Amino acid sequence: MADDTDWRLQGQERYLKGAVVTYHKYRRTSESWDHDHCEFCLAKFMEASTDPDVKTDGYATVHGDRWICSTCLADFKERFTLVIRQ
Repeated sequence: MADDTDWRLQGQERYLKGAVVTYHKYRRTSESWDHDHCEFCLAKFMEASTDPDVKTDGYATVHGDRWICSTCLADFKERFTLVIRQ
């Protein structure tokens, strides 16, 4: 669990506290937008990439508008009381 000085904390409690997330492959939400970023570490999510740093799956909120990588989910799930649905 990360402490209060973690650089990844930028006020996300305003919109992620108690959020429900599910694990799945990343899918773009429009033709004009091909990626999203982790709400904490800013890792890039894309449908496909040859870059090993780009994530192709992770945890998304119910509406798919907020993405969280596995590392950040492990670090912040308790702090933010995130609910993980199968």
